[in-house]
Amino acid sequence: MNVAQPFRAASRAAAGRPKGLLYRRPRSKFLSNTFLCVLCALCVHRGAAADGALDRQPPREQRLLYVALPDSDADVDRSIRILVFDIANGHRPVRRIALWPAAPGDEAETVRGIAAHAGSGRLYVSTTKRLAAFDLVKDTIVWEKRFDAHCCERMAVSPDGDTIYAPAFGSPRWYVVHAATGEQRASISVTGWPRATIYSRDGRYAFLGAWDSPVLSVADTARHAVVRTVGPFGGSVCPFTVNGKNTLVFSNVDGLVGFEVGDLQTGLILDRVAVDGYDKAAAAPYECPSHGIAFTPGERELWVADGVRNRLHVFDAAVYPPAPLAAIELSAQPRAITFSVDGRFAYTSTGEVVDTAIRKIGGRLEDAGHATVSSQHLVQIDFLDGRPIRSGS
Repeated sequence: MNVAQPFRAASRAAAGRPKGLLYRRPRSKFLSNTFLCVLCALCVHRGAAADGALDRQPPREQRLLYVALPDSDADVDRSIRILVFDIANGHRPVRRIALWPAAPGDEAETVRGIAAHAGSGRLYVSTTKRLAAFDLVKDTIVWEKRFDAHCCERMAVSPDGDTIYAPAFGSPRWYVVHAATGEQRASISVTGWPRATIYSRDGRYAFLGAWDSPVLSVADTARHAVVRTVGPFGGSVCPFTVNGKNTLVFSNVDGLVGFEVGDLQTGLILDRVAVDGYDKAAAAPYECPSHGIAFTPGERELWVADGVRNRLHVFDAAVYPPAPLAAIELSAQPRAITFSVDGRFAYTSTGEVVDTAIRKIGGRLEDAGHATVSSQHLVQIDFLDGRPIRSGS
C-alpha cells in the first residue's frame, strides 16, 4: 500500500457515516500509554524532590570560643593547649587541641596572646617563646616562628588578614610579620616594654601600648613606622581600647582604678575617670590595678576591670565622658575583658561568664573535668558548615 492509500480509505469511511452523527475516534493506546508514563514520571520527580528537600539540612552554624592556656605559671598543666567551648550550648567544652608539650624542668612557657582571622581561616597564638599560625579547618599548625630566641606579647592581625603586629617579649620593639608565612617584614622600636596591640578598623594604623612608658604609639601600617604618640598619661600605659572612629583611646594606667582618655589626633590627654570608691592608697601596691577595658559591640557601654575590689565596672559610653552605670562582683581579680560577637556575654580572665543584659554572672567556663578555666586569651570564632565565617577581637 502506498502513502496515499490510508487517506483514501479514511475518506470512504467518512462518506459512509450518517450525516449529523458525531464521530468518536477510537482512543489511541499509544497516546494513553504515553500520557500515563509522563504522569508517572512527574509523580516520581516530585516525590524525589520532596525527599531531597527532607534530606537537605539547613546550614549548620556554630559559635565557638577558643581559649588558649596556660596564661600563667600557676597552671598545673604546663602544656600549651586550646580549649574550645560551644557558646550556643551553655559554653559546653567540645574539644581540646594540644599545641606543644610542657617545657622541660623549670623552663616555663606561657601564652601571651591570641587572635583570629576568619577570612584566611587562621588562628594565631603567641607565647613567651614563639608565634604560630593554626589552620582552623584542619586543626593543624601552619607555621611557627621565634624572634631573637623569644617571642611575643598580645599581637593583632590586620583586618585583611595579611599582617601581624607582634610586640616582642622582653625587648622594646614590635615585629611586623607576614601572616601567611610568619616571615618578619620589619620591626618598630619603642620606649618601654611592649604589651598590647590594636589595629584600627580600616587597617591604616596600629596602636602600640608599652609598659613602663606613659605614651601610646601610633604606627602607620603602610610605612611600619611610628607617626605620632598620645600622652603622657598619668602613669604607665596598661590595657587600652580605641573607639571605632579612631579618634579616642581609653586606657587603664598604672596607679588608677579607672581610665584616662587620649585624643588620637592631637595626642593630648582629655580626661581622667576613676571608678566610684577609688582608693589611691589601696591601689598603690598593684601593677595596673585596672587591667582590662573594652567596649561592648556597638560601643554603647565601656567595661573596666577593678583588680583591687575584684569587680567589673560598667560605664555609659553614649555620653562623654563615660558615666558609671553598674558594678559586677567577681570571684577573683579580673585581668582581661572580652565580649562575644553579639555582645550577649562578657568573658573575664576569672573564667566567669557575665550575661550583659542583666549584668550578672550567668555561668563559668569549665573543662571536661569541671575545673574552672581561667585565661586572658580567648576569641570567638563562628563556623558555617565547618568553615570559619567571622571572628571576634
